[in-house]
Amino acid sequence: MGNRALLEVIALDALDAVAAEAAGADRIELVADMASDGITPTRGTFASVRAAVDIPVRVMLRLSGLLTAGDARDVDALVRVAQGLRTAGADEFVMGFLDTRGNPDLVTIERLAAEIEGCRWTFHRAIDGAVDRDALRRHLAEIPGLDTYLTAGSPAGVSEGLPVLLSEVARQGRPGYQARIMVGGGLRLEHLPALRAGGLDAFHIGSAARPDGWAAPVARSAVRAWRAALDG
Repeated sequence: MGNRALLEVIALDALDAVAAEAAGADRIELVADMASDGITPTRGTFASVRAAVDIPVRVMLRLSGLLTAGDARDVDALVRVAQGLRTAGADEFVMGFLDTRGNPDLVTIERLAAEIEGCRWTFHRAIDGAVDRDALRRHLAEIPGLDTYLTAGSPAGVSEGLPVLLSEVARQGRPGYQARIMVGGGLRLEHLPALRAGGLDAFHIGSAARPDGWAAPVARSAVRAWRAALDG
């Protein structure tokens, strides 16, 4: 891909994924139920998406839209879900959990990372709810497979988080900052010039790919506009 910026698009099904790939997406984040902010899809949905596209598919691992994983039974259930998805052929994932104090839930994260050993995964926007972003990064730095942070730089979105994003990308390569930063969460086309100039090269869109709302499928024209903006 050379210097091509990565564009990841949220898909809910194979129709979305096909549209995103055809319009220039580089990767799919596969979720269900955006009313819950995106939870784990069914194995059947994953299988249909995997069969429909050639680009990588990262599957969400969470059973609710909360930043916490829940109790021990919830975590056990999530482990079983991860096992099932691995059996179905999933090899890239998205996850991220905090404890009730806003620190990374290392017990849950390490348990799931062991379950998906050998797979690459994204720590999602839970980082934007962390009490200490830098400490979270340092705690997670040695967990196998983590290669991306999906972040807006702020719980309020990219407009507010832009200074944090630019600060963090300037630290890339330092301890805790080896993983790629992928910008998402209230991301708009007008944010791209400052983000690209600052060195950011990975972008994640959900609602921006659906001008008619989440009840409508991914719009190829919208994804093309993002691809063109990134390539231009």
